[in-house]
Amino acid sequence: MSAPTTTIFTAMTALAERTGAVNLGQGFPDFDGPPDLLRHAKDMIDAGHNQYPPLTGVPRLRTAVAEQRARRHGTVYDPDREVLVTAGATEALAATLLALCEPGDEVVVFEPYYDAYRAGIELARARCRTVRLRPDATGRFRMDPDELAAAVTPRTRLLLLNSPHNPTGTVFDRAELAHVAAVCLRDDVIAVADEVYEYLTYDGVPHVSLAELPGMRDRTLVISSAGKTFNVTGWKVGWLCGPAGLVEQVRAVKQYLTFASGTPLQHAVAHALPTAEHWARGLAATLAQNRDRLAAALAEAGLPPYRCAGTYFLQADTRQLGEADGVRFCEQLPHRVGVVAIPSAVFYDDPAGASHVVRFAFCKQPPVLAEAARRLAGLRPRDPSGTERR
Repeated sequence: MSAPTTTIFTAMTALAERTGAVNLGQGFPDFDGPPDLLRHAKDMIDAGHNQYPPLTGVPRLRTAVAEQRARRHGTVYDPDREVLVTAGATEALAATLLALCEPGDEVVVFEPYYDAYRAGIELARARCRTVRLRPDATGRFRMDPDELAAAVTPRTRLLLLNSPHNPTGTVFDRAELAHVAAVCLRDDVIAVADEVYEYLTYDGVPHVSLAELPGMRDRTLVISSAGKTFNVTGWKVGWLCGPAGLVEQVRAVKQYLTFASGTPLQHAVAHALPTAEHWARGLAATLAQNRDRLAAALAEAGLPPYRCAGTYFLQADTRQLGEADGVRFCEQLPHRVGVVAIPSAVFYDDPAGASHVVRFAFCKQPPVLAEAARRLAGLRPRDPSGTERR
């Protein structure tokens, strides 16, 4: 296993602080969640809910999660045996990998992927096998079903799917998920569905849970959290749903990680989750407008963006600016124009073919995005005479 290193998000956020750059790198919103949610958290503190919650999470939240899954996806879970509250989605993922993988097992992931995936796989002493997502003619990142089928071997234990997908913004449709399900069913593979951006889809594109598909409810662990849904990423309240036997194994590992945390915050999320759809519709509408503003600014600056139907990230192509190295571009960008982005190369095992792609976050207030757009305008490509190309 390789030694842990400082994440790119920590490094780029520190660079933003040193340079005073607009931070469009790390994906955290700069505006608060529903006032009623925040008020309820304070009320729960004042009411004395400040000691350890049960290992599995407060019953009120587990019930709210089970009801949410049934209401939105038609998947029914027993809140006592098939729902586990975690310290954010990252703990749910780490505990799952540690619980279900033996040394030498393989985990199939779609590349590019969030860096915590590989870290968790390596901690479990498992091996990562990737299936690359590539942009089509419209700029939407897609998988090749044949490559997916070929990636599964007799050592494959888990398939890890993130949809809506960070960093590409792709939302897997039902036909694509059917290919994933077919592979899992054919080869007896357990699926882990990271759905933390489940409410953040745009342009009428629906989020379909992998667990909804025939045969998949009983071989899928679904992970989500309050952080992205309610703009409370610092609360670290997540959860995992799945068949009782698998959840029990994850629970056995989780008890030696955080055990449990965030009692008043769990109560507040339980209070808000039944009406999450109403809040999330407004949030998604705001984020869609932000996406469009940033996409226009990137295109104007010579950084044509790829399509994004979900999450709060836009990827962009640096080659019109004569830049082929996204890592170098992102290291220099704060000094050149005062904006921070993330090189998408860090989300690949082999960045060849994607080294020119960088990621920007648009979960920021309009004045922040406007300032970023003003600064990015300084990147506009120039023709040999020195005149800006328009």
